[in-house]
Amino acid sequence: MEIRSFLAFELPLEIKKIVTRVFEDSRRSSLDVRWVRPDGIHLTVVFMGNVKTEDLEAMGNEIGMVCSDFSPFQIALKGIGCFPNSRNPRVVWLGLVGDVERMSRFRDRLQKQLSPFGIQEEKRPFKPHLTLGRFKKALRDEASLRKLMEKHKDVTSLVCTLDEFMLFKSDLKPGGAVYTKMLSWPLSGTD
Repeated sequence: MEIRSFLAFELPLEIKKIVTRVFEDSRRSSLDVRWVRPDGIHLTVVFMGNVKTEDLEAMGNEIGMVCSDFSPFQIALKGIGCFPNSRNPRVVWLGLVGDVERMSRFRDRLQKQLSPFGIQEEKRPFKPHLTLGRFKKALRDEASLRKLMEKHKDVTSLVCTLDEFMLFKSDLKPGGAVYTKMLSWPLSGTD
């Protein structure tokens, strides 16, 4: 059997409150975007796709070893943006700052350890972000997007700690994806 899965951090309450506020405001815009419910927003580090359930224990051992090398990460919200850019947006996101370089090394180590299980390595540089929504079609309402970007360009949060890493199962349902926490590991190292 296979499950669709990803590795991520749950958001600290302080950040989740601000994300919810920006989400509620964004949802009221006229943009043709499929908004992600705040309770479904995580800081995804590795999207694994479909994995065999019989591989989960061995994968968990590899993930646990990486987590035992890294200390908790400090992050904060900073700004809003679009991928790939605001002229041709596909994704609206909130940015993160803090231990980004160290988190990038964490992601790279995880990918290396998981490659024997067929997990595809992401080649693009790691840009930690929180996806707020995905555009359904090409942008038609530039004014609404500019207004949203301007309103939230200075969004920030207090610095928060991420100290528990998790494997989530993703079940695609008609009302949107449903995420279930399956495994977790503390960040207990010194790197």
